Amino acid sequence: MAYAGGFDCFSETHRAQYFHIEGEGITFYEKAMRYGGKFQENENSSQVSLFGEASDVQIAEPVVPPCDEWTTMEKLAKEREVVGIYISGHPLDDYRFEMKYFCNVRLAHLKNLENLVGKTLTFGGIISNVQYRTGKNGKDWAMFTLEGYEESYDFRIFNEEYLKFRHFLVNNQFIYFKIGVKDGWVNRETGKKSDPQITFQDAKLLADVLPLFAKKLSIQLNIQDVKQNLIQQLNEVFKSNEGSNSVTFEVLEIEKVIKKQELVAVKEIVPVENDAIIDIDNLDAESEIEEEEIEEAPTATEENRVVTLLSMPSRKVKINISKALLEELERLQVNFKLN
Repeated sequence: MAYAGGFDCFSETHRAQYFHIEGEGITFYEKAMRYGGKFQENENSSQVSLFGEASDVQIAEPVVPPCDEWTTMEKLAKEREVVGIYISGHPLDDYRFEMKYFCNVRLAHLKNLENLVGKTLTFGGIISNVQYRTGKNGKDWAMFTLEGYEESYDFRIFNEEYLKFRHFLVNNQFIYFKIGVKDGWVNRETGKKSDPQITFQDAKLLADVLPLFAKKLSIQLNIQDVKQNLIQQLNEVFKSNEGSNSVTFEVLEIEKVIKKQELVAVKEIVPVENDAIIDIDNLDAESEIEEEEIEEAPTATEENRVVTLLSMPSRKVKINISKALLEELERLQVNFKLN
């Protein structure tokens, strides 16, 4: 229960403290349980002194030990260990910007490789279930699973690709892959084509993707939201995140367009009264159950349309595109895009 965050409601403590081991070789969690047991035993004893007063035995209350908090991955791993699922989040949440801006497919798309032949795909995930094998020809190869947000995919890697990317195949490693999909080979004897083949082109730690690939940040501002306060806040954010990446400001003039759908006549079957009887056997081709035409109420949808877009690359402002910067822009509710 504590492993999975059952005591997270107590804001003055964190999970790591319950399992921190001090000089006595036991965790604070065990100390607290022992203290609770002794306290209850003392309450139930109801001992009375020779002078008729209730004895009040003092029991030292355990002190919560100071220690570092568990990392997000440690928390989630323990949740999955004791419950079977992630509860407070997902390990890939720490790399959501990398997954959103630099991955063009999810692992679920790899279930149907026939539609991806000739394309270059990028995706990320968590390495698990790594198995190293040696083929009959003496060459080493590996099997591994890559886990995404809601899906996973089993890969096999051989030959030069195995030698090139073997060091990335470590359990619980967060990895970004770039692959190509090529057509399967044709069996000369049977004429049958094999399944499409995956070729590994590149691999990187997900933690390295943002600093390596992020080159430009585009800030998108609705002209109605451009206020002095917002400009000052953005200026402070950029000053605290100075670097070498460029910034472009896109000021948008947006208007709301209401689209109405046309009226559609719909035939509705009029219900038969409870005491009415229809002789199904005597219905002929011209017989019909009574129908009535009604008109559905018109529906309207509201859409935003960009009327004017003014793009202004900044010559002076240079920033360092990082997770901290992007999270700060989200906090300010500023729309942005990368590259």
